[in-house]
Amino acid sequence: MTTPASPAPRAPTFTARTPEDVLAVVPVVLGFEPHESVVMLTFGGDETFHARVDLPPPEHAHEAVEQLLEPALHHHVAQVVLVVYARHGPSARAVVRCLRAAFRGAGIEVVEVLRAHGGRWFAPGRPGAPATGVPYDVRDHLFRAQAVAEGIVVHASRADLEAGLRSSPEAAAEVARLVRRALPSPPGEIADLVDTRLDDGRFRDVELARVLLGMLDVGGRDAAWAAITRDVATAHVRLWTDAVQRAPDDLVAAPAAVLALAAWLAGHGALAWCAVDRCRAADPDNTLAGLVADVLIRAVPPSAWSGVAS
Repeated sequence: MTTPASPAPRAPTFTARTPEDVLAVVPVVLGFEPHESVVMLTFGGDETFHARVDLPPPEHAHEAVEQLLEPALHHHVAQVVLVVYARHGPSARAVVRCLRAAFRGAGIEVVEVLRAHGGRWFAPGRPGAPATGVPYDVRDHLFRAQAVAEGIVVHASRADLEAGLRSSPEAAAEVARLVRRALPSPPGEIADLVDTRLDDGRFRDVELARVLLGMLDVGGRDAAWAAITRDVATAHVRLWTDAVQRAPDDLVAAPAAVLALAAWLAGHGALAWCAVDRCRAADPDNTLAGLVADVLIRAVPPSAWSGVAS
């Protein structure tokens, strides 16, 4: 599930009034254009959050209900808008039926349900909406322009977002060469290097080699994330994204886990999930990645971090 649990600090506010508005805002809040997905926008709860799950086949429609209803109930959501991105009509109808029934039974109002595919949106319950759908194109929508002005990047797909965390072969090979003769940075040095390089968004090669070795110890990893707050989370996302791209595969788990934490605190739930996946591919039992995955699944808002970190 992709769950940006709440907006990033100083994130823009969007007020959607039409189906086109909704379809323009979804990729902005997720960070990518969804495909074969169910997206839930929530309103009136303790914390605003939005979630995406893969569109299940009709016989497994209940899986989407379980993934979406639980966090909605936890945050006392009053209303939701559901957007199903689906080529296959029967799959969309099955999941919509299950979601409508489950949310209605839980006392949560389903304000609108849209299905989008092939540049057309469909809304069987909307008066006057044609069965053949309504063409739309939100590439030049005001919300997209506003997102660009705010520095928000919208990727063409989740796969494109994941691609940004792949290793850069030449850079990783250079760091791997330095790792073979480097000494691990102790926790205090890691904390100092993070602070020193945060504005640059990049460790020097030899520094990264030492930091990666130091982060093999839990004390070193903890030193890497100890200074992350919501105010500086975006800077940490930049620093640790670069570290993940340059880390050799056998040392990528720890920086990917720290990136996942920073991305969640910055309000980038989709990126946080990608970083969790990158970490777990190398270290399935990584505890920090497990913690971030848990808060994402439960749609814990980044605002909760202030109490944890204090």
